[in-house]
Amino acid sequence: MEWRDEGLVIGVKRHGETSAIIETLTKAHGRHLGLVRGGRSTRFQSLLQPGNSLGLVWRARLDEHLGSYAIEPLHLRAGRLIASGLALAGVSYLGALLRLLPERDPHESLHEALEIIADHLDLADVAPTLLARFELQVLAECGFQLDLERCAASGSRDDLIYVSPKSGRAVSASAGAPWRDKLLALPAFLRSDDSLAAPTVSELADAFRLTGFFLERNLFGPRGLPMPDARRAFLAAATK
Repeated sequence: MEWRDEGLVIGVKRHGETSAIIETLTKAHGRHLGLVRGGRSTRFQSLLQPGNSLGLVWRARLDEHLGSYAIEPLHLRAGRLIASGLALAGVSYLGALLRLLPERDPHESLHEALEIIADHLDLADVAPTLLARFELQVLAECGFQLDLERCAASGSRDDLIYVSPKSGRAVSASAGAPWRDKLLALPAFLRSDDSLAAPTVSELADAFRLTGFFLERNLFGPRGLPMPDARRAFLAAATK
């Protein structure tokens, strides 16, 4: 069996004395692992780094086998990202987040978004905005999409400033006033893709509190996993 695709490296581990197993989020084949023979050599070490995008040819005798990758460089970002504490934490967290996806389950829209994030991960005024939106996208792809377009109580599209922790639906200021202490804050930038303008520190905190609540409840918690330390490291670096 053989296919060709492109993928972004999200994890690498050694295999034997000379080879490596790389984990990638591919465009058409989802989160996919493969063996790179000689992957620990000097020739490959700079290529097989989280954050890099590679051209991939996967070969295996049977579909369920691990298979091997032949690789070629497409976009080598790791050398730049390694110089940023924010980017290093972000790359590590993205790997942990994407491992929540079933292996080999295609998510083309996530791959496209991941490429954009990787290009901006060392930019403190942009990366947190992109990552918060990406967390919402991962929730949606896993079947837990939040409804942030209409008020759960009134159906209104105006003045949506809360989210119900029970339903994951937006709530307007007037409808949510009696229960505001029990609702999650909804920062405006999570409802609009029109601009990458940096939100305030307070808005970022509200956004990651919101996404973190649903990630922990619906994805990490049911798998018996704690929220990744890399997420906390990213947030600490983003709010300096």
